[in-house]
Amino acid sequence: MNSRSTPLRELSGLFLRLGCTAFGGPAVHIAMMEDEVVRRRGWLTRDAFLDLLGATNLIPGPNSTEMAIHIGRERAGWKGLIVAGLCFIVPASLITAVLAWAYVRYGSRPSATALLYAIKPVIISVVVQALWSLAWSAVKTRSLAVLAVASTLASIAGVSELAVLLGAGIASAAIRVVATNRFRHRHLGLVVVANIPGSAAAAATPLGLSALFLFFLKVGAVLFGSGYLLLAFLHADLVENWHWLSDSQLLDAIAIGQATPGPVFTTATFIGYVLAGGSGAIVATVGIFLPSFVFVVISGPLIPRLRRSPAAAAFLDGVNVGAVALMAVIATTLARTALVDVTTGLLAAVSIVSLLRYRMNSLWLVGGGAVVGLGVHWLTG
Repeated sequence: MNSRSTPLRELSGLFLRLGCTAFGGPAVHIAMMEDEVVRRRGWLTRDAFLDLLGATNLIPGPNSTEMAIHIGRERAGWKGLIVAGLCFIVPASLITAVLAWAYVRYGSRPSATALLYAIKPVIISVVVQALWSLAWSAVKTRSLAVLAVASTLASIAGVSELAVLLGAGIASAAIRVVATNRFRHRHLGLVVVANIPGSAAAAATPLGLSALFLFFLKVGAVLFGSGYLLLAFLHADLVENWHWLSDSQLLDAIAIGQATPGPVFTTATFIGYVLAGGSGAIVATVGIFLPSFVFVVISGPLIPRLRRSPAAAAFLDGVNVGAVALMAVIATTLARTALVDVTTGLLAAVSIVSLLRYRMNSLWLVGGGAVVGLGVHWLTG
């Protein structure tokens, strides 16, 4: 590894470019970062890069964004941390804000409605593909399979998403402790306490900038796993509890987040703009990404201890299983909104086959859905 700190100008140039061009989701983002900072520039060794990747999996927040922040911190200290994180987040957020403005201004027009009509079933298919992949990785044992079923039933029964995640994590840790007959109080306690602040059930809340900021701050502070789990948190509070959004608007927001580069969490920017204009976009974006910077700063000395703790590892296994269960329930709910006729059903089926069998890039499928939507509009208009 080169011992000389990378100048901030180089960090900003790299992550501005990635923020504008990194389509395809967190896995693709991380692969692009590995290519740039390990293979091309030699800023990090491959082992060091993998250590950072492992660290991002042990703290809440969007993995690819936290990787950018970690890389900036490793190469240029706290200034690099801020520069790399902001340069990765801001371009994607600005692109999303522009699309949100167009959505608010033109979203009710027939052509825009036709676009979204055909894109939504594709987005459902993308979620199903992510769910399939995560399920194979998360459900590794019979006990985790039982926890997955129990988490699904709890979600259907109306248990809050945070309670489902925390309960699955604690149950998995307890099972590991019983199986190994080793109880590490301090490690398990550390992980559980980190999640307690966001575990209260949501209450009816009037729409305002403060409420919007606090909601997305909570999400950014407790959200483990795939960015697609964001669906569960958004649906539970913004759609079901507070009625700030409809199912259709939520799907539109996820579609925009999928079609733009950079972090999937910029969905928050879109929702903030739709609900409260430019100010809403800013507070929602700051709220959801701020915890990532904080967690990267404080997690350094804690990560080695957590990684060595069987109870902490089991807790995270349980959280991942709970996340998969929540995604499955929400995907089923949103599918009823997106799949409204034979055309949308066929689009979803073709998209699922293309993703699972041929591993087609989801961006191409979203574009194809848009073309189909405009074609249907032209033929029936």
